[in-house]
Amino acid sequence: MAKRIFIIEDDENILYGLQDRFTSDGYEVEISSADEDLDFLITRIKKNRPNFLILDILLPKMDGLEIIKTMKGDEDISEAQVLIFTDLSDEDGKTRSSDLGINHYFLKSEMDVNEFVDRAEIIMEGETEDEVERLEEDAEEDDIVLE
Repeated sequence: MAKRIFIIEDDENILYGLQDRFTSDGYEVEISSADEDLDFLITRIKKNRPNFLILDILLPKMDGLEIIKTMKGDEDISEAQVLIFTDLSDEDGKTRSSDLGINHYFLKSEMDVNEFVDRAEIIMEGETEDEVERLEEDAEEDDIVLE
């Protein structure tokens, strides 16, 4: 059974880029451009029951951290692993995310969509952060791109 991903991103170029890449790599993908209200979005997430949620924190209609709080408080979807991919680079955002139990925080300014997907897939396949770093170092030494 393919792993399910729910992506919440207001930038359509990033949203569809992530959707295309994850879908072509064999994941089941549901997307939201974050234009619904929180209750409707949570209902969609519960219906999809994703293994992973990819989330931008800076959204026009809602706070991404509020989505996480609501999910973590709902036993039906609290187990989904959250990966944040955002422009919010201040320490407060990282700290607040960490306080909510989020261990994967990626900055859009530091990587493009393909680099993010490469790292996310390593995490989704159960590799540890140490293994991710080791794989990245090996890839840099060999001058290859992880896919």
